[in-house]
Amino acid sequence: MLRGYQSWAFENKPVILSTATVVGPEEGNGPLGDDFDIVHGDMTLQEKTWEKAERKLMEEATKLAIENAKTTKEKINFYVGGDLMNQIISNSFAARTLSVPYLGVFGACSTSMESLALAAMIVNTGGANYALAGTCSHNCTVEKQFRYPTEYGSQKPPTAQYTITGAGAAVVAAKGEGPIITRATIGRVVDMGIKDPFNMGAAMAPAAVDTLQAHFRDFRIEPGYYDLIVTGDLAKVGHAIASELLEKHRIPMQQTTFMDCGLMIYDLDKQPVQAGGSGCGCSAVVTYGHLMKKMRNGEINRMLVVATGALLSPLSYQQGESIPCIAHAVAIESGRRE
Repeated sequence: MLRGYQSWAFENKPVILSTATVVGPEEGNGPLGDDFDIVHGDMTLQEKTWEKAERKLMEEATKLAIENAKTTKEKINFYVGGDLMNQIISNSFAARTLSVPYLGVFGACSTSMESLALAAMIVNTGGANYALAGTCSHNCTVEKQFRYPTEYGSQKPPTAQYTITGAGAAVVAAKGEGPIITRATIGRVVDMGIKDPFNMGAAMAPAAVDTLQAHFRDFRIEPGYYDLIVTGDLAKVGHAIASELLEKHRIPMQQTTFMDCGLMIYDLDKQPVQAGGSGCGCSAVVTYGHLMKKMRNGEINRMLVVATGALLSPLSYQQGESIPCIAHAVAIESGRRE
């Protein structure tokens, strides 16, 4: 199973039986709006607090993913999930509602692929027949915790990103029909000394490049092996930096299509999202919604999703710490299980 220094090859080919995505109004109005399962027209979701609204997003996504898999929560052996809130409360409380064995994880915005990689590993090794992976974010909860409450109406620089409101979940199974998870590369923490919480793209780009290099090295493949390589939420600033760094390291990204979920989810010319989207839910809803739809339609056969995350906290920022970052990569391929 171990390949090279930091990668896993899933020889038993765990299957993604189903996915589900739930988003807010801005995401529904974006170019990918038709590819999400549920689009809420109200950021509150009829809840009393933003935090309860975020929890509801996760509850809806996990419930729908299980329904789409044509199974029941009683058959789910483990739920692997996390988010950006202190003590990952959105997922912990959603797991309370779900009432299945729970593994809480935190990788900041890389949590979508961290949870999917761990779910695949559990299933691949025979530790579960069904594992559920999920993550979420809400614009008003995250902005309040890490920067300023949206109610302040504070002005943001062009490098800032817009935290998406959304949740994504996937059911991974030992057998069945659907796309298969073939590989994963677990990222290292990379810190280039950036301290600006309004420039997450620049902070995360080196971590994405480091993980991509490790993936190609560990599996002895080139970017052209994949039809699509997509990063999590580098957005406009970070994606440009990553592309430049990859070129500097002579990684032939021109062999494939190289994109970023934070650039795909919004129309940057029409929506007020600064440099693009971010948040735990960003790569989750784009991957589990838009990209999985394209894979099931035969438009993509092989893709590598490199979810990126900034591992800061309000406390570390207040103490003047720089922003350590990480990226986790998961390879998904179309085809039926043999």
